[in-house]
Amino acid sequence: MFQDKVLVCQDCGEEFVFTAGEQEFYAEKGFENEPKRCRTCRQNRQGRSGVARGPREMHSAVCASCGGEALVPFKPVTDRPVYCQECFNRQKAL
Repeated sequence: MFQDKVLVCQDCGEEFVFTAGEQEFYAEKGFENEPKRCRTCRQNRQGRSGVARGPREMHSAVCASCGGEALVPFKPVTDRPVYCQECFNRQKAL
């Protein structure tokens, strides 16, 4: 049903192959657009060029369950509960 297609990367201008297997995967996931970038340019754009990222910025919040300190990798908002790691694991197990 699917056949390999040769596409041109919008970033580097090089040709790359959009394989039949990749096309099948896109169809199964409901993706309508073909890729616009070759694998190398996609990885560079996503920051996976082999360079390690810096440490995550952690934010302090009060745990909604036990009242202890919760360190989370996102900025907490006032209308959503935040849990420390122990309480989060307990909530997840329910």
